[in-house]
Amino acid sequence: VTCILLLLSTFGGVSLVPQLSVAAYETPEEPRLEPDAGALHVLVTGGAGYIGSHATMMLLELGHAVTVVDDLSRGNLGAVRVLKSLAPPKRLRFVEGDVGDFTVLQKALPTVDLVVHFAAVAIVAESTRDPLRYYLNITGNTVRLLHAMSKFNVDRMIYSSTCAVYGNPTQMPITEESPTKPLSPYGFAKLASETAIRDYARSNPKFHAVLLRYFNVYGADPRGLLGEYPPVALGKEGRISTACFEAALGFVDELVVHGTDLPTKDGTCVRDYIHVVDLVRAHLAAIHAASNEVPVYNVGTGRGVSVREFVEACKAVTGKPLNIREEAESRSGDPAEVFADPLKINRELNWTAHFTNVTEGLATGWRWREKHPYGYTVSDAGELSDGSRGYAHVLRRARTL
Repeated sequence: VTCILLLLSTFGGVSLVPQLSVAAYETPEEPRLEPDAGALHVLVTGGAGYIGSHATMMLLELGHAVTVVDDLSRGNLGAVRVLKSLAPPKRLRFVEGDVGDFTVLQKALPTVDLVVHFAAVAIVAESTRDPLRYYLNITGNTVRLLHAMSKFNVDRMIYSSTCAVYGNPTQMPITEESPTKPLSPYGFAKLASETAIRDYARSNPKFHAVLLRYFNVYGADPRGLLGEYPPVALGKEGRISTACFEAALGFVDELVVHGTDLPTKDGTCVRDYIHVVDLVRAHLAAIHAASNEVPVYNVGTGRGVSVREFVEACKAVTGKPLNIREEAESRSGDPAEVFADPLKINRELNWTAHFTNVTEGLATGWRWREKHPYGYTVSDAGELSDGSRGYAHVLRRARTL
């Protein structure tokens, strides 16, 4: 991990992190955001994405002011427009751009009290094909964000990490003390970011942070206001819930289940599925848990659900027959069973998952996706996004689970 950070810092003797001074920045001319009394001004990176948009909405509902930074490569402008329609005046600002771009952070960081850092590419298989992109996007941008935060005296962060840092654990459930042995560049990049955050905290007593390692996210706002937009760029890759919904909508011909003779309750992979609302609730609970010690928490239900169980729940929720093809051989490096021990976050943050029945959780995701088969549309975004326009023509023959 140390070597990775050194490579990100220097290349041929040239610094990749510019030496900044606050004097180099001009104060943005936009009106100052005004949170409720006792609330915060929160910078949400990746706030136009699936998880980030839900977090932004729930922060706004609690009276916080939010600045969203998103380059829209995986996020969606339709989600931002929904958020703007819900936000009171002087409560929400959207800055389009890369979180690693200092000119973008110039507009975003002044007056911020807390950074919630979601922005990242997050597909394990893609990270194996393009590892440098993942190290630059995840670790590099986190280092640049920390550097800019130091110049603007922003000293609180909640970092969204992942259970991928654990790799293929030998004992279940996974605790925060389980060995971190990532199997993919995605997991390594996230772990390197965690290390950078901890190192910065050791060097700056005023800096407080908390690390949240979460498991498989699914579901949507139960009111149907926001959901998971299916980026065309992901192709055959993405969440299992998205794959099931696409099959139910007729966008794919079949779902392929890899691994049917694993040492699990029904032979298929077992995962811990955490509802997006519960995940955001964990971030809200962590706001006051950030400290210079940089605590880490697993965010999961503590319950394992098999792929077969998940697919059956999707059939029940959608009421659609799904064409399933099973292959006995599992994918290389795919752990048979992964689920969290949430005892630490239960005790220390008084947080417990509310959505523990995967069928009930899936129903919230289907409610939004059935109404928005191509993502955000004219009804809630003002116009079709480029991704929504093209999605109808990206009919994939098979999705793997």
